[in-house]
Formats: sequence, C-alpha cells, structure tokens
Amino acid sequence: MHEEPGAVRPPGRIAFLEIGFRPFFLGASVFAVVALALWLGTLSGAVAIPSPWQRLDWHRHEMLFGLVGAIIAGFLLTAVPNWTGRRPLSGTPLAALAGLWLLARLVQFVPGAPGLGFAAALDAAFPLALALWAGREIRASGNRNLPVAILVALFALAGLGDHARLVGLIALADASYRFGLALVLILISLIGGRIIPAFTRNWLTARAMGAPMPVMFGVFDRLVLVLSALALLAWTLAPAGVASAWLLIGAGVLHAIRLARWAGWRTFAEPLLAALHLAYAWLPAGLLLMGFSILLPLLPPSAALHALTAGAIGAMTLAVMTRATLGHSGRPLHAGPGTVLIYACVHLGALVRVLAPLWPDAAAPLLMLAGLLWGGAWLLFAFIYGPMILRPPPAR
Repeated sequence: MHEEPGAVRPPGRIAFLEIGFRPFFLGASVFAVVALALWLGTLSGAVAIPSPWQRLDWHRHEMLFGLVGAIIAGFLLTAVPNWTGRRPLSGTPLAALAGLWLLARLVQFVPGAPGLGFAAALDAAFPLALALWAGREIRASGNRNLPVAILVALFALAGLGDHARLVGLIALADASYRFGLALVLILISLIGGRIIPAFTRNWLTARAMGAPMPVMFGVFDRLVLVLSALALLAWTLAPAGVASAWLLIGAGVLHAIRLARWAGWRTFAEPLLAALHLAYAWLPAGLLLMGFSILLPLLPPSAALHALTAGAIGAMTLAVMTRATLGHSGRPLHAGPGTVLIYACVHLGALVRVLAPLWPDAAAPLLMLAGLLWGGAWLLFAFIYGPMILRPPPAR
C-alpha cells in the first residue's frame, strides 16, 4: 500500500469521510472492543447477547465477517486508489457503505427469523458492494490485483452461507465459516507477500544496510499460494481428513521458509516494520498447529484455530492498520510506545488464547486474560489512532 498522504482536502469536506480507512478502521476497533466485551460477558454469565443465534455462533460470525470484513473494506478502499490512480470512494457513498456495515451488525439483534433474513441480506450486500467497486476500479485501470476483488466476492458468499447454516436452510456444518476464514488467510498470504518484503527492502535501502535483502514476490511465492489454497480448501471440505492435515503442514512449512526469505530479523530497530513480520509468523504456526491437531488428538483444534484468528488475523490487521493510518494521515512511519503496547497486547492475547486449552483447570481465567489482552489492543488503537483518523492530516 502506498503510504503518502492524499491530495489537499477541498474546503468543507469532512476529514472522516475522505478515504475508507478512516470510518472502517475506527469502526472496526470500537466494534472489536464491544463484541469482545459481550463475548466475555456471556462466558462469565453476566451478559446475555440479545440475538437469536447461539452465543458461539454469533461470536465466530461477527469476529470474522463483521470485524475482519470492516478491516478488509478499510484496507481496500485505501489501497485500490493507490494501485489504480483513480479517485477514492469518499463523502456520501463512503458513509452509505459504512452505514450498510453497521446496520448489518445491529439488525442481528432484531427478534425472529425476519431479523435474521434481513441481517443475511445486509451482511452479504456489504462485501459484495465492496468487491464490485474494487473490481470496477481495478479493471478500469488494468491493474493486476483483480484476484483480490474476486476473493472479497467469495467472502460475501461465505458469509451468506454461514447465515444460511445458522438458520437451518442448508446443512453445511461449519464449512461456510471455514471457507470464509480460508479466504482471509489467502488474502493475508497474497497481500502480505507483496507489502512485507517491499516495505522491508525500502527501509533497509534507505538506511544503506546492504545485503541480505528480502526476496521479492516470485515463483516460490506462487507455489506457496497454490499449496495454501489447496490445503485450506481441503480443510474446508474435510477438516478431519489425514490428507488435509499433511497439506496444512506442508503449507505451514513453506510459509515459514517464505517468511525467513524476507530478512525480518534485520527490522527490529523499527517495531512498525517488525510487527508485520511477527504477525505473519502466526500464519505458518497456525497452519502447522491445525495440521498436527488433526493427526494428534491431544492437541486441541481450538488452539490452532485461534493461532490463525487471534494470532495471524488479529496481529496482521493491527500491524497494517497502524502503519496505514500513520502513513495516510501524514505522520512519520515510526511506532511510538503506545503502538508497541498495541502489538504486545495482541500477540500476548493470542498466545494466551492458544495455550488456554492445554490447561483445562485454568482455562476459564486464561480465556478471560486472553480476551482482556487482545481486546485491550483494539481499545488502545481506538484511543491512540482515533484522533488521527478523525482529524485532517497535519499541515506540511
């Protein structure tokens, strides 16, 4: 993602609606705190979620299709204009898209089947509208990133399938949820594989640090993406299959090799950059854990699942959100103490959540601690980065 601030703001335009990262990154951070607080409240018995869904179904769906959906929107609405050179979605159309996302979150609390049906329609309409806009902009410019728009359109179908499963229209077990998660992991593999080595090379070059430099996207990366897609598709359709397990393990090994080729150990002087490498490390770890959890019954699948969700997705989204917000609000690309604390909280929260199932006697307090740490990262983002999002870029 290009990281220079945008053009001078015309008089009278609201800064909050200038570009997509502003409403969606702030909305996502607030939603993460509220949704996680509700979830922890249900675990303690202090809160009853006013939704016709089972509490675990609501939690999983909203954290994936609600929270991650908003972050994908914020990223794409900001990145696509930089990829294509075309105008960003702003003003009233951006407000309408953000309102569609918010309404899809709220309508799920409407009692009865009509509320669920309306929620399903809104929930699918939001990423589908995003995919259509991104596809149109990318095609018009001849940019190579059309597969990203296709993945977002498939994400809309996965969300619709999850709704249909939850109301009993189709018997897909958890396949729609796994498919949606798989698509997000492929997006991380695809986009992360382009921006992480590029940002790293630029940073090393600017400091004249010399070799070794990160290996840029090439044949090996395409092989990793293909094997990852096959492994995640197998896991979606046959989550307990031995073939799925070995494909996941193979993909995890390749992702670990890929990460090692990016020279991440040279970036720890700048946490804003190192955070991208550390976040990506959760992806091979999660794939390996998921594969071995199929082969080794003593390894809980929930540990592997949260390595991919709380770890890979949570840490990567916050690493991208902090960097993009700084760059596009005209501030130096440097992580201050507050940003480092965000990273520490999200990684520690994910680690505790992964380890919690391994100690059944202490699982309840560990789950609460994991939630407080992980949710604390999003709360910190809202407090530290919210003012940057709400205000115009500083004068240069």
